[in-house]
Amino acid sequence: MLKLGLLGKSLGHSFSKPFFEAYFEANQLDASYSNFEIETVKEVKSVFDLDGLTGFNVTIPYKEAIITFLDELSPEAKEIGAVNTVKIVQGKRIGFNTDAFGFQQSIKPFLTNLHEKALILGTGGASKAVAYVLKNIGIDVLYISRTPSNSNEFSYLDLNVHMLRACKLIVNTTPVGTFPNINESPEFPFQYLTSEHLVVDLIYNPTETLFLRQAKQAGASILNGESMLKEQAIKSWEIWNSI
Repeated sequence: MLKLGLLGKSLGHSFSKPFFEAYFEANQLDASYSNFEIETVKEVKSVFDLDGLTGFNVTIPYKEAIITFLDELSPEAKEIGAVNTVKIVQGKRIGFNTDAFGFQQSIKPFLTNLHEKALILGTGGASKAVAYVLKNIGIDVLYISRTPSNSNEFSYLDLNVHMLRACKLIVNTTPVGTFPNINESPEFPFQYLTSEHLVVDLIYNPTETLFLRQAKQAGASILNGESMLKEQAIKSWEIWNSI
């Protein structure tokens, strides 16, 4: 049996465990999936000590911090600087990033020639995977951060009509608005959105966040994170199940 799981801080409303359990049952796969909640990333050592562990997914807030505890990174994970999938092979801990694959698969059908520039809300591990995908397909990226630290990062207060006219793709990679905090939303000038904008929220619970609802009311097309999550999950399974 493959022993798998999800590493994170607060996993009570996570998609992964019920998704994988249903997937294993539907496909008659000999595998288990558990939640590994830890308060600090240092506690991952106790997870690595579990007998027979094949690997696990990694979620907020440990996608970057986990790297210190790994022996090797896939080329993609190394370039992105974030890991959401770990495989253990003969004691070696190898990090992968399937978020990038999941995001690319989910957004492909919705991109048009209007989407030459993108605004990414947030600068964490998920943000890095999104930026990796967008840059690889030739879309320029600007970041919105609570604490801007370089020339292509701006604060939420910097958002204005000129920026939104130039950037027709908006991706929220922050956890703001995730269940149970469904009445929260990133600060955003929704009045500058138009029917030419595509607004993506990587959150999948609720299926329509307050952020997406306000974007839709302004006329923008919207997409949530559910399809990305399913795509990256299946990609993780392929990694764990490969020799």
